[in-house]
Amino acid sequence: MIYVENEYARLQKVVLAASEFGYPEKVRTDDLRFLAPEAVTDNENSKGKDFREVHPELQQRWEQERTALEQVLLKYGVEVLRPRMLTSAEKQAGGEDGYANFFVRDPFFTVGNCVIEGSMRFLHRRGEVLPVRDIMQAAVYPEDCYYVAIPRPEIAQPDDPSLGPGPFLEGGDVIVMGNTVLVGNSGLASNAMGVQWLKKFLGKQGYTVEMVRLHPNILHLDCALGLIRKGLMVVCPDAFPDGVPAVLHDWEKIPVTLEEASVLATNGLPVSSEVYITDPVFSGVGERIAAHGVQVEYIDFRISRSFGGSFRCSTQPLLRKDD
Repeated sequence: MIYVENEYARLQKVVLAASEFGYPEKVRTDDLRFLAPEAVTDNENSKGKDFREVHPELQQRWEQERTALEQVLLKYGVEVLRPRMLTSAEKQAGGEDGYANFFVRDPFFTVGNCVIEGSMRFLHRRGEVLPVRDIMQAAVYPEDCYYVAIPRPEIAQPDDPSLGPGPFLEGGDVIVMGNTVLVGNSGLASNAMGVQWLKKFLGKQGYTVEMVRLHPNILHLDCALGLIRKGLMVVCPDAFPDGVPAVLHDWEKIPVTLEEASVLATNGLPVSSEVYITDPVFSGVGERIAAHGVQVEYIDFRISRSFGGSFRCSTQPLLRKDD
């Protein structure tokens, strides 16, 4: 079965990211404004190289982080699927733009019984869905569900800082709340054209799709809010120029600062309404969540977070449903 009911229903089947990154040869510094300064410097100093080559010890720790997350998920009975690694041909095809196979949340996403391949804005991530295609073949095609892809983005002029009109639509911006779907737009990832396409597709199936403006230094919507269970969320109010979306006004809020959000304080992962995974660096947030009767699991995810993503970014559910 393929179905995602919301962000906090019981996680039953999930794709867990690999750990591959090839630095672009041309660094667009403004597009890296969501990263810590040391990460921006690292990109500038490592142009055209593979992260494994530049930082072999960090590569090992990065892989261990994802293995630790897999072990916790297995402990709670979650079926975990892993993408294959990029082929040499796929890496070469990235050319000077580099390549990525590191945050499976973004290149595709699941809403209800719809599996949707997204459209990535950053050039080094344009082929990131390819290592997931084997999983689509084995786990999605046989099921009674939709499997579609947003149109390929237009090719921009080399000097166009916007990277073109898109459409861009990335899973980190997509928050599922039953028949309501929120889509973030900060200027770094998903854009209005991508949201228009999603409205066109999901609207006929009874979904309401709402675009949410984000602070320009926030990469995705899930870097600004995280739903813990029905009625409870962790959120960065300063990340929303127009205020927290109206559909969430009655929810109890565990607030974090913009500085905390920038290091992924909201990007934990509910295993269910009773269990939540986050990083021990956010123990203060974890304690506030635990005070609501939610069990909190802690995993050190500092290497993953240095790339601008954390637990939600590293996973993409195929089945999240309360029986």
